[in-house]
Amino acid sequence: MDDEAVRSTCTLVCDLDRLKTETMVRVRVGGLDMLVIWNEGEVVACDRACPHEQADLGLGQVKAGRLYCPRHAASFDLRDGTISSGWPSSPLRLYPARVTAEGISIEVQQR
Repeated sequence: MDDEAVRSTCTLVCDLDRLKTETMVRVRVGGLDMLVIWNEGEVVACDRACPHEQADLGLGQVKAGRLYCPRHAASFDLRDGTISSGWPSSPLRLYPARVTAEGISIEVQQR
């Protein structure tokens, strides 16, 4: 498929007050299961499945800028998705997220 067939769409997923209260919100955008996370004053959007064993990261914990997998206790840096050392896994995929007057939007590329 050529590059012209790829397009980005922004989808409103929740409001900021809800995210601040819950810290982590499960959403589905463009057919993808994702998480929106309130991390030290920043909004982060990422895949919900752990890239190592496909565990549900929505059952994990956020601490000190890292998302911890509930299955194997590896953690992902919420700035760039890198996994903690010693784990043979690709990084956690992050998506552009922004806060607007309407709420939090996530940008996903679709084909």
